[in-house]
Amino acid sequence: MKKIFYIVILTCLTMQVSIGQDFPSQIWHQGKLMMANGDMLSGTLKYDLETNIVQRRGQQGIETYNSSSIEYFEILDEYYGGIRTFYSLPFAMNTDYEVPVFFELLTDGQDMTLLCREYITVENRMGGMGMGGMYMNPMMRGPMMGMNKLAFNFYFLQDGRIQKYSQKRKDLINLMDDKSQEIKLFIRKNRLQHDQRGDLLRITAYYNKLKE
Repeated sequence: MKKIFYIVILTCLTMQVSIGQDFPSQIWHQGKLMMANGDMLSGTLKYDLETNIVQRRGQQGIETYNSSSIEYFEILDEYYGGIRTFYSLPFAMNTDYEVPVFFELLTDGQDMTLLCREYITVENRMGGMGMGGMYMNPMMRGPMMGMNKLAFNFYFLQDGRIQKYSQKRKDLINLMDDKSQEIKLFIRKNRLQHDQRGDLLRITAYYNKLKE
């Protein structure tokens, strides 16, 4: 009986680890590339925001393009559902010099545009604290286990300048200070989170609507 119990636990752990491995940047998507020279290429695409490259799988093999040669690209993402669009925009990521960097467009407005960049991070979980919805004895805690998780950095494009968002509520309100009371009420009424992708998109879209 004890042996069966450990087999079940190991199976649940294996399933949980494997489920969390395939993220949007790790799989191929149907999509298209708008090149900087005006050419449009379609096919199966795979992107890497860390290195700012896009791969295209064609009959001649895999072609690789960097952010300098691409204006934007679109993918049909089955992970999130729908079309996702990424633009190559000048930005000083880790240096004082601006270079072309891929940003995903979340919502575009006359006054403010919300962009993001996804990345994969490791979330530590205590072994034995419940896996796959199963309750386990707290006394059976194992070592910390690293689980891959998709996370996002957000950016606001305003007046031609890209600014990284700190994901702090007060900074968001300051960015929208001319409509701060309306934004606070909208967040509270709809129970929105200031650092969640979908909620931040709604907040920014509402701000742009107020500015019309």
